[in-house]
Amino acid sequence: MKFHLSVLLVLVTLFSCREEPPVKMNVLFIAVDDLRPDIGAYGNPYIQTPHLDRLAATGTLFESHFVQVPTCGASRCSILTGLLPKTTKHLSNAALEEFISDAPEGSVPESVVHHFRRNGYRTVGIGKISHSVDGLLYGYRESPEGARPEMPYSWDEFLFDPDKWGTGWNAFFGYADGSNRQEKDGQVPPYEMADVDDRGYPDGIMADMATDKLKELSEQQAPFFLSVGFFKPHLPFNAPKKYWDLYQRDRIPLSRVKDLPENVHLSSLQRMGEFNQYRLGDEQATLEAAISDDYARKLIHGYYASVSYVDAQIGKVLDELERLGLAENTLVVVWGDHGWHLGDHRVWGKHTIFDVALRSPLIIRYPGSKSRKIPSDQVVSSVDLYPTLADLCGLPVDFPLDGQSLGGLIQHGSDPDRTNRSFSYFNKGISMRTDRYRLTRYFREEQPNIELYDHQEDPYESVNIAQKRPDVVEQLMVEWKTGDTGLYTPQ
Repeated sequence: MKFHLSVLLVLVTLFSCREEPPVKMNVLFIAVDDLRPDIGAYGNPYIQTPHLDRLAATGTLFESHFVQVPTCGASRCSILTGLLPKTTKHLSNAALEEFISDAPEGSVPESVVHHFRRNGYRTVGIGKISHSVDGLLYGYRESPEGARPEMPYSWDEFLFDPDKWGTGWNAFFGYADGSNRQEKDGQVPPYEMADVDDRGYPDGIMADMATDKLKELSEQQAPFFLSVGFFKPHLPFNAPKKYWDLYQRDRIPLSRVKDLPENVHLSSLQRMGEFNQYRLGDEQATLEAAISDDYARKLIHGYYASVSYVDAQIGKVLDELERLGLAENTLVVVWGDHGWHLGDHRVWGKHTIFDVALRSPLIIRYPGSKSRKIPSDQVVSSVDLYPTLADLCGLPVDFPLDGQSLGGLIQHGSDPDRTNRSFSYFNKGISMRTDRYRLTRYFREEQPNIELYDHQEDPYESVNIAQKRPDVVEQLMVEWKTGDTGLYTPQ
Protein backbone atom coordinates (compact mmCIF):
# COMPACT_ATOMS: atom_id res chain seq x y z
CA MET A 1 0.00 0.00 0.00
CA LYS A 2 2.88 2.35 0.81
CA PHE A 3 4.41 1.57 -2.59
CA HIS A 4 1.21 2.48 -4.41
CA LEU A 5 0.86 5.70 -2.45
CA SER A 6 4.43 6.76 -3.27
CA VAL A 7 3.90 6.06 -6.97
CA LEU A 8 0.70 8.08 -6.86
CA LEU A 9 2.50 10.98 -5.19
CA VAL A 10 5.22 10.92 -7.86
CA LEU A 11 2.63 10.94 -10.64
CA VAL A 12 0.72 13.81 -9.04
CA THR A 13 3.98 15.76 -8.67
CA LEU A 14 4.94 15.15 -12.28
CA PHE A 15 1.57 16.29 -13.58
CA SER A 16 1.48 19.31 -11.31
CA CYS A 17 4.92 20.42 -12.51
CA ARG A 18 4.11 20.03 -16.18
CA GLU A 19 3.95 23.45 -17.82
CA GLU A 20 0.64 24.50 -19.32
CA PRO A 21 0.82 25.48 -22.99
CA PRO A 22 1.17 29.27 -23.25
CA VAL A 23 -2.08 31.13 -23.73
CA LYS A 24 -2.06 32.92 -27.07
CA MET A 25 -2.47 36.69 -27.06
CA ASN A 26 -5.70 38.04 -28.55
CA VAL A 27 -5.58 40.97 -30.99
CA LEU A 28 -7.98 43.90 -31.19
CA PHE A 29 -7.12 45.97 -34.26
CA ILE A 30 -8.97 49.27 -34.73
CA ALA A 31 -8.59 51.21 -37.99
CA VAL A 32 -9.81 54.81 -38.22
CA ASP A 33 -10.36 56.44 -41.60
CA ASP A 34 -8.66 59.79 -42.35
CA LEU A 35 -7.51 60.30 -38.75
CA ARG A 36 -4.58 62.70 -38.53
CA PRO A 37 -2.68 62.93 -35.22
CA ASP A 38 -5.05 65.64 -34.01
CA ILE A 39 -5.90 64.06 -30.67
CA GLY A 40 -5.04 65.08 -27.15
CA ALA A 41 -2.33 62.46 -26.73
CA TYR A 42 -0.49 63.93 -29.75
CA GLY A 43 -0.51 67.41 -28.29
CA ASN A 44 -3.75 69.02 -29.48
CA PRO A 45 -5.03 70.73 -26.29
CA TYR A 46 -8.42 71.64 -27.75
CA ILE A 47 -9.79 68.47 -29.33
CA GLN A 48 -11.86 66.15 -27.11
CA THR A 49 -10.55 62.55 -27.35
CA PRO A 50 -10.56 61.13 -23.80
CA HIS A 51 -10.73 57.47 -24.78
CA LEU A 52 -7.86 57.53 -27.27
CA ASP A 53 -5.87 59.58 -24.75
CA ARG A 54 -6.54 56.95 -22.08
CA LEU A 55 -5.35 54.18 -24.39
CA ALA A 56 -2.20 56.15 -25.21
CA ALA A 57 -1.51 56.63 -21.50
CA THR A 58 -1.44 52.85 -21.01
CA GLY A 59 0.30 51.84 -24.26
CA THR A 60 2.98 52.93 -26.69
CA LEU A 61 2.39 56.03 -28.79
CA PHE A 62 4.50 56.56 -31.90
CA GLU A 63 5.10 60.26 -32.58
CA SER A 64 6.52 59.77 -36.09
CA HIS A 65 4.41 57.11 -37.75
CA PHE A 66 4.01 57.43 -41.52
CA VAL A 67 1.81 55.57 -43.98
CA GLN A 68 3.07 54.26 -47.32
CA VAL A 69 0.35 55.74 -49.53
CA PRO A 70 -2.03 58.64 -48.71
CA THR A 71 -5.18 56.96 -49.97
CA CYS A 72 -7.39 54.48 -48.14
CA GLY A 73 -7.15 51.22 -50.06
CA ALA A 74 -3.44 51.38 -50.83
CA SER A 75 -2.52 52.39 -47.28
CA ARG A 76 -4.52 49.52 -45.84
CA CYS A 77 -2.90 47.17 -48.33
CA SER A 78 0.49 48.04 -46.81
CA ILE A 79 -0.45 46.97 -43.30
CA LEU A 80 -2.40 43.92 -44.42
CA THR A 81 0.32 42.54 -46.70
CA GLY A 82 3.40 43.92 -44.94
CA LEU A 83 4.68 44.96 -48.37
CA LEU A 84 5.62 48.24 -50.01
CA PRO A 85 4.01 49.23 -53.34
CA LYS A 86 5.70 47.45 -56.24
CA THR A 87 3.85 49.00 -59.19
CA THR A 88 1.70 52.08 -59.81
CA LYS A 89 -1.38 49.83 -59.52
CA HIS A 90 -0.49 49.41 -55.85
CA LEU A 91 -1.12 53.12 -55.29
CA SER A 92 -4.86 52.88 -55.93
CA ASN A 93 -7.79 51.82 -53.80
CA ALA A 94 -7.70 48.49 -55.65
CA ALA A 95 -4.15 47.77 -54.45
CA LEU A 96 -5.09 44.76 -52.34
CA GLU A 97 -6.84 43.10 -55.27
CA GLU A 98 -3.63 43.46 -57.28
CA PHE A 99 -1.59 41.81 -54.53
CA ILE A 100 -3.83 38.87 -53.69
CA SER A 101 -6.09 38.21 -56.70
CA ASP A 102 -4.07 35.17 -57.78
CA ALA A 103 -2.97 33.93 -54.37
CA PRO A 104 -4.16 30.33 -53.93
CA GLU A 105 -5.20 28.95 -50.57
CA GLY A 106 -2.19 27.49 -48.74
CA SER A 107 0.45 29.72 -50.28
CA VAL A 108 1.97 32.79 -48.64
CA PRO A 109 -0.98 34.26 -46.69
CA GLU A 110 -2.99 36.97 -48.41
CA SER A 111 -2.92 39.18 -45.31
CA VAL A 112 -1.78 39.40 -41.70
CA VAL A 113 -5.32 38.37 -40.74
CA HIS A 114 -5.00 35.23 -42.87
CA HIS A 115 -1.65 34.47 -41.23
CA PHE A 116 -3.25 34.60 -37.78
CA ARG A 117 -6.14 32.45 -38.98
CA ARG A 118 -3.71 29.80 -40.26
CA ASN A 119 -2.19 29.79 -36.78
CA GLY A 120 -5.39 28.96 -34.93
CA TYR A 121 -6.98 32.38 -34.40
CA ARG A 122 -10.65 33.09 -34.90
CA THR A 123 -10.70 36.12 -37.20
CA VAL A 124 -13.62 38.54 -37.28
CA GLY A 125 -13.90 41.77 -39.26
CA ILE A 126 -16.37 44.61 -38.76
CA GLY A 127 -16.49 47.68 -41.00
CA LYS A 128 -13.71 49.12 -43.13
CA ILE A 129 -10.52 47.08 -42.68
CA SER A 130 -9.41 46.82 -46.29
CA HIS A 131 -10.81 49.30 -48.80
CA SER A 132 -14.23 47.70 -48.88
CA VAL A 133 -16.47 48.95 -46.06
CA ASP A 134 -18.32 45.67 -45.69
CA GLY A 135 -15.71 43.19 -46.92
CA LEU A 136 -17.29 42.85 -50.37
CA LEU A 137 -16.16 43.99 -53.80
CA TYR A 138 -18.75 46.05 -55.67
CA GLY A 139 -18.92 49.62 -56.99
CA TYR A 140 -20.04 52.64 -54.99
CA ARG A 141 -23.35 52.84 -56.86
CA GLU A 142 -23.85 49.11 -57.42
CA SER A 143 -25.75 46.52 -55.42
CA PRO A 144 -23.71 44.13 -53.27
CA GLU A 145 -25.80 41.23 -54.55
CA GLY A 146 -23.43 38.71 -56.06
CA ALA A 147 -20.34 40.58 -54.80
CA ARG A 148 -17.29 38.57 -53.86
CA PRO A 149 -15.17 38.87 -50.70
CA GLU A 150 -12.26 41.29 -50.93
CA MET A 151 -10.13 39.03 -48.68
CA PRO A 152 -11.48 35.52 -49.37
CA TYR A 153 -9.16 33.55 -47.06
CA SER A 154 -8.74 35.92 -44.13
CA TRP A 155 -12.01 35.97 -42.22
CA ASP A 156 -13.95 33.39 -40.28
CA GLU A 157 -16.64 36.06 -40.11
CA PHE A 158 -17.14 39.48 -41.62
CA LEU A 159 -19.96 41.57 -40.19
CA PHE A 160 -21.67 44.76 -41.24
CA ASP A 161 -25.15 46.19 -40.78
CA PRO A 162 -26.05 48.82 -43.43
CA ASP A 163 -29.24 49.64 -41.47
CA LYS A 164 -31.35 52.43 -43.03
CA TRP A 165 -28.75 53.09 -45.74
CA GLY A 166 -29.27 49.72 -47.46
CA THR A 167 -25.70 49.01 -48.60
CA GLY A 168 -22.25 49.36 -47.12
CA TRP A 169 -21.14 52.12 -49.49
CA ASN A 170 -24.35 54.07 -48.93
CA ALA A 171 -23.73 53.84 -45.20
CA PHE A 172 -20.14 54.99 -45.61
CA PHE A 173 -21.33 58.22 -47.23
CA GLY A 174 -24.54 58.32 -45.18
CA TYR A 175 -26.57 61.13 -43.65
CA ALA A 176 -28.84 60.78 -40.64
CA ASP A 177 -32.07 60.60 -42.66
CA GLY A 178 -30.86 57.51 -44.52
CA SER A 179 -29.74 59.38 -47.63
CA ASN A 180 -26.19 59.35 -48.95
CA ARG A 181 -23.78 61.20 -51.19
CA GLN A 182 -24.36 58.83 -54.10
CA GLU A 183 -28.06 59.44 -54.63
CA LYS A 184 -27.77 63.20 -54.19
CA ASP A 185 -25.20 63.54 -57.03
CA GLY A 186 -22.98 65.84 -55.04
CA GLN A 187 -25.78 68.17 -53.91
CA VAL A 188 -25.12 67.59 -50.21
CA PRO A 189 -22.89 69.54 -47.82
CA PRO A 190 -19.66 67.91 -46.61
CA TYR A 191 -20.86 67.99 -42.98
CA GLU A 192 -23.99 67.34 -40.91
CA MET A 193 -24.98 68.00 -37.30
CA ALA A 194 -28.06 65.86 -36.65
CA ASP A 195 -29.74 65.60 -33.25
CA VAL A 196 -29.51 61.80 -33.12
CA ASP A 197 -27.95 59.22 -30.83
CA ASP A 198 -24.72 57.42 -31.67
CA ARG A 199 -26.57 54.83 -33.77
CA GLY A 200 -27.86 57.61 -36.00
CA TYR A 201 -24.64 57.16 -37.99
CA PRO A 202 -22.90 53.87 -38.90
CA ASP A 203 -19.99 54.03 -36.43
CA GLY A 204 -22.36 53.77 -33.46
CA ILE A 205 -23.87 50.62 -34.94
CA MET A 206 -20.42 49.13 -35.54
CA ALA A 207 -19.35 49.86 -31.96
CA ASP A 208 -22.37 47.94 -30.66
CA MET A 209 -21.62 45.05 -33.02
CA ALA A 210 -18.03 44.98 -31.75
CA THR A 211 -19.01 44.89 -28.08
CA ASP A 212 -21.51 42.09 -28.76
CA LYS A 213 -18.89 40.12 -30.67
CA LEU A 214 -16.31 40.59 -27.90
CA LYS A 215 -18.70 38.97 -25.42
CA GLU A 216 -19.19 36.03 -27.76
CA LEU A 217 -15.45 35.66 -28.39
CA SER A 218 -14.72 35.77 -24.66
CA GLU A 219 -16.71 32.57 -24.22
CA GLN A 220 -14.71 30.63 -26.82
CA GLN A 221 -11.50 28.66 -26.43
CA ALA A 222 -9.64 29.93 -29.49
CA PRO A 223 -7.70 33.21 -29.40
CA PHE A 224 -9.26 35.92 -31.52
CA PHE A 225 -8.17 38.55 -34.00
CA LEU A 226 -10.97 41.12 -34.02
CA SER A 227 -10.69 44.01 -36.48
CA VAL A 228 -13.00 47.02 -36.32
CA GLY A 229 -12.82 49.70 -39.02
CA PHE A 230 -14.59 52.95 -38.13
CA PHE A 231 -15.62 55.40 -40.86
CA LYS A 232 -15.25 58.81 -39.27
CA PRO A 233 -13.70 61.32 -39.61
CA HIS A 234 -13.80 60.46 -43.33
CA LEU A 235 -16.00 62.82 -45.35
CA PRO A 236 -18.77 63.75 -44.99
CA PHE A 237 -18.01 65.22 -41.55
CA ASN A 238 -21.26 63.91 -40.06
CA ALA A 239 -21.67 63.41 -36.32
CA PRO A 240 -24.42 63.63 -33.70
CA LYS A 241 -25.07 67.14 -32.41
CA LYS A 242 -23.72 66.40 -28.93
CA TYR A 243 -20.22 66.02 -30.39
CA TRP A 244 -20.47 69.30 -32.29
CA ASP A 245 -21.56 70.90 -29.00
CA LEU A 246 -18.19 70.02 -27.43
CA TYR A 247 -16.58 72.89 -29.35
CA GLN A 248 -16.82 76.65 -29.60
CA ARG A 249 -16.21 77.36 -33.26
CA ASP A 250 -14.50 80.71 -32.72
CA ARG A 251 -11.85 78.98 -30.60
CA ILE A 252 -10.99 76.28 -33.15
CA PRO A 253 -7.39 76.71 -34.33
CA LEU A 254 -6.65 77.10 -38.03
CA SER A 255 -3.76 75.57 -39.91
CA ARG A 256 -0.33 76.94 -39.07
CA VAL A 257 0.69 76.73 -42.72
CA LYS A 258 -2.28 77.94 -44.76
CA ASP A 259 -0.28 79.17 -47.75
CA LEU A 260 1.32 77.17 -50.55
CA PRO A 261 4.87 75.97 -49.86
CA GLU A 262 7.60 78.09 -51.39
CA ASN A 263 9.61 76.75 -54.34
CA VAL A 264 7.25 73.94 -55.35
CA HIS A 265 5.28 73.19 -58.49
CA LEU A 266 1.51 73.12 -58.04
CA SER A 267 1.38 69.57 -59.37
CA SER A 268 2.96 68.52 -56.07
CA LEU A 269 -0.43 69.26 -54.60
CA GLN A 270 -2.23 67.92 -57.69
CA ARG A 271 -5.74 68.82 -56.69
CA MET A 272 -7.51 70.86 -54.13
CA GLY A 273 -9.00 67.95 -52.25
CA GLU A 274 -11.95 65.68 -51.73
CA PHE A 275 -14.88 68.11 -51.93
CA ASN A 276 -15.57 67.60 -55.63
CA GLN A 277 -18.24 65.05 -54.64
CA TYR A 278 -20.12 67.45 -52.35
CA ARG A 279 -21.81 70.82 -52.56
CA LEU A 280 -19.19 72.94 -50.84
CA GLY A 281 -21.83 75.13 -49.31
CA ASP A 282 -20.56 78.57 -48.42
CA GLU A 283 -17.48 78.91 -50.60
CA GLN A 284 -15.57 77.32 -53.46
CA ALA A 285 -11.95 76.68 -52.55
CA THR A 286 -9.05 76.25 -54.97
CA LEU A 287 -5.29 76.12 -54.70
CA GLU A 288 -5.22 79.62 -56.15
CA ALA A 289 -7.72 81.12 -53.69
CA ALA A 290 -8.00 79.94 -50.11
CA ILE A 291 -11.39 79.89 -48.40
CA SER A 292 -12.22 82.30 -45.59
CA ASP A 293 -11.23 81.65 -42.00
CA ASP A 294 -14.90 81.42 -41.00
CA TYR A 295 -15.65 78.65 -43.45
CA ALA A 296 -12.38 76.89 -42.65
CA ARG A 297 -13.44 76.82 -38.99
CA LYS A 298 -16.80 75.35 -39.96
CA LEU A 299 -15.10 72.50 -41.82
CA ILE A 300 -12.58 71.89 -39.03
CA HIS A 301 -15.46 71.97 -36.53
CA GLY A 302 -17.08 69.14 -38.48
CA TYR A 303 -13.83 67.20 -38.56
CA TYR A 304 -13.29 67.63 -34.81
CA ALA A 305 -16.87 66.59 -34.03
CA SER A 306 -16.38 63.47 -36.17
CA VAL A 307 -13.15 62.63 -34.33
CA SER A 308 -14.85 63.02 -30.93
CA TYR A 309 -17.72 60.82 -32.15
CA VAL A 310 -15.42 58.01 -33.24
CA ASP A 311 -13.38 58.41 -30.04
CA ALA A 312 -16.55 57.68 -28.06
CA GLN A 313 -17.20 54.54 -30.14
CA ILE A 314 -13.64 53.32 -29.57
CA GLY A 315 -14.19 53.95 -25.87
CA LYS A 316 -17.21 51.63 -25.85
CA VAL A 317 -15.14 48.81 -27.35
CA LEU A 318 -12.21 49.33 -24.97
CA ASP A 319 -14.55 49.50 -21.97
CA GLU A 320 -16.15 46.20 -22.96
CA LEU A 321 -12.71 44.63 -23.34
CA GLU A 322 -11.98 45.66 -19.75
CA ARG A 323 -15.38 44.57 -18.44
CA LEU A 324 -14.95 41.09 -19.89
CA GLY A 325 -11.51 40.69 -18.31
CA LEU A 326 -9.82 40.43 -21.71
CA ALA A 327 -7.56 43.47 -21.52
CA GLU A 328 -4.72 41.66 -19.76
CA ASN A 329 -4.39 39.19 -22.64
CA THR A 330 -5.26 41.34 -25.65
CA LEU A 331 -2.90 43.31 -27.85
CA VAL A 332 -4.71 46.52 -28.84
CA VAL A 333 -3.79 48.57 -31.91
CA VAL A 334 -5.35 51.87 -33.01
CA TRP A 335 -4.15 52.99 -36.43
CA GLY A 336 -5.09 55.91 -38.68
CA ASP A 337 -4.89 54.98 -42.36
CA HIS A 338 -3.33 58.37 -43.30
CA GLY A 339 -3.42 62.03 -42.39
CA TRP A 340 -5.54 64.82 -43.86
CA HIS A 341 -4.97 68.43 -44.89
CA LEU A 342 -7.33 70.75 -43.01
CA GLY A 343 -6.50 73.75 -45.14
CA ASP A 344 -2.77 73.08 -44.80
CA HIS A 345 -1.07 74.33 -47.99
CA ARG A 346 -4.60 75.33 -49.12
CA VAL A 347 -5.48 71.64 -49.47
CA TRP A 348 -8.56 69.97 -48.00
CA GLY A 349 -7.80 66.32 -48.58
CA LYS A 350 -5.19 63.58 -48.35
CA HIS A 351 -3.69 63.05 -51.79
CA THR A 352 -0.24 64.57 -51.29
CA ILE A 353 3.10 63.28 -50.03
CA PHE A 354 3.61 66.01 -47.47
CA ASP A 355 3.93 65.17 -43.79
CA VAL A 356 0.39 66.25 -42.98
CA ALA A 357 -1.09 63.65 -45.36
CA LEU A 358 1.33 60.86 -44.46
CA ARG A 359 1.56 61.11 -40.67
CA SER A 360 -1.16 59.40 -38.66
CA PRO A 361 -1.71 58.05 -35.15
CA LEU A 362 -0.34 54.66 -34.14
CA ILE A 363 -0.99 53.47 -30.59
CA ILE A 364 -0.21 49.92 -29.47
CA ARG A 365 -0.98 48.53 -26.02
CA TYR A 366 0.90 45.32 -25.31
CA PRO A 367 0.01 43.74 -21.95
CA GLY A 368 2.94 43.73 -19.57
CA SER A 369 4.85 46.53 -21.29
CA LYS A 370 5.32 49.96 -19.78
CA SER A 371 3.49 52.90 -21.25
CA ARG A 372 5.81 55.09 -23.30
CA LYS A 373 5.97 57.62 -26.08
CA ILE A 374 8.37 56.89 -28.94
CA PRO A 375 9.70 60.36 -29.80
CA SER A 376 9.66 62.07 -33.16
CA ASP A 377 13.30 61.27 -33.91
CA GLN A 378 12.35 57.60 -34.34
CA VAL A 379 10.55 57.06 -37.66
CA VAL A 380 8.22 54.07 -38.10
CA SER A 381 5.95 52.92 -40.93
CA SER A 382 2.57 51.29 -41.39
CA VAL A 383 4.32 48.45 -43.17
CA ASP A 384 5.94 47.61 -39.81
CA LEU A 385 2.65 46.52 -38.28
CA TYR A 386 2.46 43.03 -39.82
CA PRO A 387 5.84 41.86 -38.47
CA THR A 388 5.06 43.57 -35.15
CA LEU A 389 1.84 41.65 -34.58
CA ALA A 390 3.47 38.36 -35.53
CA ASP A 391 6.46 39.09 -33.28
CA LEU A 392 4.47 40.08 -30.19
CA CYS A 393 2.07 37.16 -30.57
CA GLY A 394 4.82 34.61 -31.19
CA LEU A 395 3.84 33.65 -34.73
CA PRO A 396 6.63 32.49 -37.06
CA VAL A 397 7.11 34.34 -40.34
CA ASP A 398 9.05 32.37 -42.96
CA PHE A 399 8.24 34.61 -45.92
CA PRO A 400 9.54 38.07 -46.86
CA LEU A 401 8.02 41.23 -45.41
CA ASP A 402 9.18 44.79 -46.06
CA GLY A 403 8.65 46.14 -42.55
CA GLN A 404 10.52 45.77 -39.26
CA SER A 405 8.96 44.69 -35.98
CA LEU A 406 8.26 47.46 -33.49
CA GLY A 407 8.58 44.96 -30.64
CA GLY A 408 11.87 46.35 -29.36
CA LEU A 409 10.50 49.89 -29.20
CA ILE A 410 7.33 48.72 -27.46
CA GLN A 411 9.04 46.52 -24.89
CA HIS A 412 12.27 48.42 -24.30
CA GLY A 413 11.76 51.91 -25.72
CA SER A 414 14.65 51.60 -28.16
CA ASP A 415 15.92 49.41 -30.97
CA PRO A 416 19.42 50.22 -32.26
CA ASP A 417 19.02 47.82 -35.19
CA ARG A 418 16.08 49.65 -36.76
CA THR A 419 16.42 51.54 -40.03
CA ASN A 420 15.29 55.07 -39.21
CA ARG A 421 13.36 56.07 -42.32
CA SER A 422 10.02 55.64 -44.06
CA PHE A 423 9.15 55.62 -47.77
CA SER A 424 5.83 56.90 -49.12
CA TYR A 425 4.47 56.97 -52.67
CA PHE A 426 1.87 58.97 -54.63
CA ASN A 427 1.27 61.44 -57.46
CA LYS A 428 4.29 60.28 -59.51
CA GLY A 429 6.53 60.81 -56.52
CA ILE A 430 8.47 58.96 -53.85
CA SER A 431 9.18 60.56 -50.51
CA MET A 432 11.67 59.47 -47.86
CA ARG A 433 11.19 60.67 -44.27
CA THR A 434 14.11 60.55 -41.83
CA ASP A 435 14.29 61.81 -38.27
CA ARG A 436 15.01 65.33 -39.55
CA TYR A 437 14.28 65.61 -43.26
CA ARG A 438 11.65 64.82 -45.88
CA LEU A 439 13.16 64.31 -49.33
CA THR A 440 10.71 63.93 -52.21
CA ARG A 441 11.41 63.10 -55.87
CA TYR A 442 8.75 63.56 -58.53
CA PHE A 443 9.12 61.67 -61.80
CA ARG A 444 7.51 64.28 -64.04
CA GLU A 445 8.45 66.97 -66.54
CA GLU A 446 7.49 69.93 -64.38
CA GLN A 447 10.22 71.51 -62.29
CA PRO A 448 11.34 71.43 -59.55
CA ASN A 449 11.40 67.64 -59.32
CA ILE A 450 13.10 67.46 -55.92
CA GLU A 451 11.79 68.85 -52.66
CA LEU A 452 13.61 68.97 -49.33
CA TYR A 453 12.12 70.02 -46.01
CA ASP A 454 14.07 70.42 -42.78
CA HIS A 455 11.73 69.50 -39.92
CA GLN A 456 14.11 70.85 -37.34
CA GLU A 457 13.86 74.35 -38.83
CA ASP A 458 10.55 74.10 -40.70
CA PRO A 459 8.21 71.53 -39.08
CA TYR A 460 5.24 72.51 -41.26
CA GLU A 461 7.04 72.13 -44.60
CA SER A 462 6.57 75.70 -45.75
CA VAL A 463 9.79 76.10 -47.79
CA ASN A 464 11.43 73.69 -50.23
CA ILE A 465 15.20 74.06 -49.62
CA ALA A 466 16.44 71.48 -52.15
CA GLN A 467 18.22 74.07 -54.31
CA LYS A 468 19.62 75.82 -51.27
CA ARG A 469 21.00 72.63 -49.69
CA PRO A 470 22.26 70.33 -52.48
CA ASP A 471 24.74 68.84 -50.03
CA VAL A 472 21.92 67.50 -47.88
CA VAL A 473 20.09 66.19 -50.95
CA GLU A 474 23.22 64.35 -52.06
CA GLN A 475 23.76 62.88 -48.61
CA LEU A 476 20.15 61.69 -48.35
CA MET A 477 20.24 60.18 -51.82
CA VAL A 478 22.95 57.81 -50.65
CA GLU A 479 20.59 56.55 -47.95
CA TRP A 480 17.69 56.56 -50.43
CA LYS A 481 19.42 54.10 -52.74
CA THR A 482 19.64 51.50 -49.98
CA GLY A 483 15.86 51.48 -49.54
CA ASP A 484 14.11 52.60 -52.73
CA THR A 485 11.93 49.88 -54.26
CA GLY A 486 12.43 51.23 -57.78
CA LEU A 487 8.88 52.46 -58.25
CA TYR A 488 8.83 55.29 -60.82
CA THR A 489 12.54 54.83 -61.60
CA PRO A 490 13.05 56.17 -65.16
CA GLN A 491 14.04 53.69 -67.87
